[in-house]
Amino acid sequence: MEVSLGHKRKQQEFSLVSISHLSPSSSSTSPSPPVVACFSADSLELRFQQDSDSSDVIKFDLQAAQVFKLGPVQSVCVSEGSEAAKEKSYSRGIVIEFNNEEQSKAFYCAFEQWKKEAFVQEAQLPNGTVSTSKSKFDDKIEASSAKMYFHYYGQLLHQQNMLQDYVRTGTYFAAVIENRTDFTGRVVVDVGAGSGILSLFAAQAGAKHVYAVEASEMAEYARKLIAGNPSLGKRITVVKGKVEDVELPEKADILISEPMGTLLVNERMLESYVIARDRFLIPDGKMFPGIGRIHMAPFSDEYLFIEIANKALFWQQQSYYGVDLTPLYGSAFQGYFSQPVVDAFDPRLLVAPSISHTIDFAKIKEEELYEIEIPLKFISLVGARVHGLACWFDVLFNGSTVQRWLTTAPGAPTTHWYQLRCVLLQPLYVMAGQEITGQLRLVAHNAQSYTIHLTMGVKMWGPGAEQGEVLQSSSCKLDLKEPYYRMSQPQAYTVAPDQQQHPLIHAQDIHIQGQDADEPDVELQ
Repeated sequence: MEVSLGHKRKQQEFSLVSISHLSPSSSSTSPSPPVVACFSADSLELRFQQDSDSSDVIKFDLQAAQVFKLGPVQSVCVSEGSEAAKEKSYSRGIVIEFNNEEQSKAFYCAFEQWKKEAFVQEAQLPNGTVSTSKSKFDDKIEASSAKMYFHYYGQLLHQQNMLQDYVRTGTYFAAVIENRTDFTGRVVVDVGAGSGILSLFAAQAGAKHVYAVEASEMAEYARKLIAGNPSLGKRITVVKGKVEDVELPEKADILISEPMGTLLVNERMLESYVIARDRFLIPDGKMFPGIGRIHMAPFSDEYLFIEIANKALFWQQQSYYGVDLTPLYGSAFQGYFSQPVVDAFDPRLLVAPSISHTIDFAKIKEEELYEIEIPLKFISLVGARVHGLACWFDVLFNGSTVQRWLTTAPGAPTTHWYQLRCVLLQPLYVMAGQEITGQLRLVAHNAQSYTIHLTMGVKMWGPGAEQGEVLQSSSCKLDLKEPYYRMSQPQAYTVAPDQQQHPLIHAQDIHIQGQDADEPDVELQ
């Protein structure tokens, strides 16, 4: 029996010889008179009763029921109970006696299809309701992280911080309004709508209808804001829930979202954006933004390196209220360097032209965002001490009328994302024209962020360089979830990077103690 979603059967019946209850000792009780087994689409149940009008009914939830064959004309139907020690238990069961083997096979096939239909119907929830079963988001994200994340974005002060990023907000507004032809008369889904500002922009551009999907309590504020703009709000529906869970009544012509975090991928909302694409967007529909690029370049910043290294000097005290703190110095030093630095820096600190890694939101698979590997290769323009890798990102709104980029590059107007720098424990020495190679590897974790693995090396320079021997290498491991928010404005550097000195401390003067086995490696060859 094939059951279509559009024309479901209301019920299906089988006339059985008898049923008998299973006792706790697993032996069956006396058989009953002939009974009817009835599958019901309205209640998603399997019912056993003597006839259609009988009040004595045994009910099984199709989602929790299982049927096992005992013989050619006998089966047992059980209801799943608790799960302990990875072994399922069953709360109750009955033995079913069929008229013949053909009926037994037909019942079993019907049960499998009705059970499948029950799960399909359970998944088709009204707009804004969330499935009670564990969603894909819940499977990969730690509950405590999700709770903090949605609490953070449920507060107006944080929404204000983003709205007052005029580079961000102004670029979105321009990208939408300048491309009215993409929005006029179209259905739009706003993924992670927040305050609803992008939904209102889409409505201003003439969208036929906008579905603003927001999982945090900000959804209630969005409803208020949209209701306060009735000329636009009449074409906007706020749907509270995760894009992984909610159901919408129609497909979207355009997805709009602001899924970018620090280094583009932090907070792992890009995955939700891709899931929304797969669930809601029509084939060849547009995504605003549609492409993201991570840009990288080596940098030299003696002041930053010294600043981070000096933080650990506290732990070099040998008599802090009579306590020797030095056993923890090495761990503290490693800890400070495991934090990526978020700030705005002077682009003159870069020692080589940047390279980029492109992510096409329209084509990438969700699983491809779980681990991102980027090979690094640069040619140094100056002689300098390389202290690490600087990163920033930009995204493209590929409108039919105007293409517009939103950039977080150093030297461009500062955004609330700033830029990010990964600082090496051991700087590298390079000469002008020397090749710098390595790898940036981002591995997603369940706290809605990434672990950063950075390796950089300097190849031989001058005669014999074609052999490609690496003279120096340095690596570090950082947690994108726990950055050092430096937030300083770019400093004016009046000396060349290779001439910068600091009187307090230098990398070669630092003795690192107590390194753990899994801490970053530093190698000098």
